[in-house]
Amino acid sequence: MDLFAKCINFTRAKEAIAQGIYPYFQPIQSGPGSEVIINGKKMIMIGSNNYMGLTGHPKVVEAAINAIKKYGTGCTGSRFLNGTLDIHEELEYRLAKFVNKEAALCFSTGFQTNQGAISTLVGKDDIVFTDRADHASIVDGCRLAFGKTVKYKHNDMEDLERVLEANKDKDVGKLIVTDGVFSMEGTIVNLPALVEVAEKYGARVYIDDAHALGVLGKHGRGTGEYWNMEDKIDIVMGTFSKSFASLGGFIAGDESVIHYIKHHARALIFSASMPPSAVATVLACLDIIESEPERIERLWKNTRKMKEGFDSLGFDTGESNTPVIPIKIGEDEDCFAFWKLLFENGIFANPAISPAVPPHEAIIRTSYMATHTEEELDKVLDVFAKLGKQFGII
Repeated sequence: MDLFAKCINFTRAKEAIAQGIYPYFQPIQSGPGSEVIINGKKMIMIGSNNYMGLTGHPKVVEAAINAIKKYGTGCTGSRFLNGTLDIHEELEYRLAKFVNKEAALCFSTGFQTNQGAISTLVGKDDIVFTDRADHASIVDGCRLAFGKTVKYKHNDMEDLERVLEANKDKDVGKLIVTDGVFSMEGTIVNLPALVEVAEKYGARVYIDDAHALGVLGKHGRGTGEYWNMEDKIDIVMGTFSKSFASLGGFIAGDESVIHYIKHHARALIFSASMPPSAVATVLACLDIIESEPERIERLWKNTRKMKEGFDSLGFDTGESNTPVIPIKIGEDEDCFAFWKLLFENGIFANPAISPAVPPHEAIIRTSYMATHTEEELDKVLDVFAKLGKQFGII
């Protein structure tokens, strides 16, 4: 068989393009604010992870420009060799302090962070326990690890205890890895129950706070602060492509653990480091998040408005309790059709179909920013109300 046969036979996307309902790879002609321009048309953006709305903040933009002027556009090497700048170390110090850990380590992308850290920590005699709804980067990190992967039902701590109990007699290292905020469901991990089970069976806890940093907790420090259990999390992982308006990721934890990963993670050692502009952007965002807590308050005001608005209209938003609010549609084709009409009405949202969500449970994934205006959010609700009735969903 020809190796490329699978490529030639893949027609699903081209069929959607021909039907005019293909929703992906839409080129945006402006910055990713609460309003964007696509095909010369202004659209309200409710499909971004720019929770704090900092991508266009003047201080953030200025910091990125100044970093390019001082350091140039790239590091031309890995952190291990010639790619460590003084601002990389400054950022790691600031991040460790921000999430109340001894040390932190930055990777070039969030995906690499999970892939590199998990595959490094979980050795051939170890077991990693993962939530079935965990992000793909966690899944791939587990695939690369030499240890055994055991999955448990989504946010189900009884099922987590069941799989830990089944492996309790094995004298091996155990790591529980879970999202803090689940990126499709918009739910928050039941950390108190998870920690209780972890301590009972001697497992370490690794929390992916990609969608929680800048969002959860009074100061935006994530899942641990939200539950007042920061000291119960062994490793905090975060990304810079959401609240921190940049690109990259980090882990934070005990100094000895971070030091070990720093010298063994292939995703770090064999990949070019974060460019200076990206590092400076994150530092500037940290300054703003720490000095302007009212941004978090505005984000949650907007979140409550939209959650209550969708629920009162009769949409099924699942158990979401974060700025990620999924609108359940059902079949993939209906989801694409719903997305197209949203798009034509000036609303940019994200359709999520299987395997990102279970079959027959396609959603329109919406997410909100601190910078959305009342007028923008009211228009979104009006358009959804009209389309929801048209589709017979409400």
